[in-house]
Amino acid sequence: MFKGFTFSILKFEVLTSLSVPVYPFTYKRTRIYMAKRSHPSNPLALAVLALLFERPMHPYEMGLIMKQRHKEDSIKLRYGSLYTVIDLSLARGFISARGVARDGRRPERTVYEITKAGREELRAWMTDLIGEPVKEYPQFEAALCLLPVLPPDEALALLRQRLTRIDAKATELEGQSAHPAVQNLPPLFLVENEYRLALVKAEQRFIAELITRIENGWGPLELWRSFHQRRR
Repeated sequence: MFKGFTFSILKFEVLTSLSVPVYPFTYKRTRIYMAKRSHPSNPLALAVLALLFERPMHPYEMGLIMKQRHKEDSIKLRYGSLYTVIDLSLARGFISARGVARDGRRPERTVYEITKAGREELRAWMTDLIGEPVKEYPQFEAALCLLPVLPPDEALALLRQRLTRIDAKATELEGQSAHPAVQNLPPLFLVENEYRLALVKAEQRFIAELITRIENGWGPLELWRSFHQRRR
């Protein structure tokens, strides 16, 4: 039935007829909204504003608190990047230098505080992130959309390998949530852990179901195999 067609042409024709935007209205809102306001691109800048919303502090203290609270699990923390976003926030008027502090014989450190403009930016940025869903581009999704380039048996083996590691990650996150030290914290400060576990469990279910579907001929499997046989 598919004689004379390459797999890529067939896939293109099928997807062209079926695919629709995932966030058709969100894209439109984002384009309109972004014309009015542009937030810094690094979420670490958001963390800086949130920390200074609590109280003035110096950069080393910011990094230390993020590590103590395990916020680096959600926001990539590098001290070089931290100083970069502080300089950016200073230039935009979101924060200002309050003074210099010295702890014992340690070098002097500049203490920063959030400004009125910084409070407004923090609120606006959080409003956008929580209230406006946007299309993101996870690497696993990118790999899934190109899955046919791998032979089915190899794809299955890799999916089983990923599922094993996802199972281990889910167990690790569940163990962290059950830790006595965590149990004593208000759940408000652990909500990102719940979200992370929910995503891991969703991927866990998806991969397990995908493996079963491929084993049962999904694809269709014979078309998938024949494509790679012709490529040889």
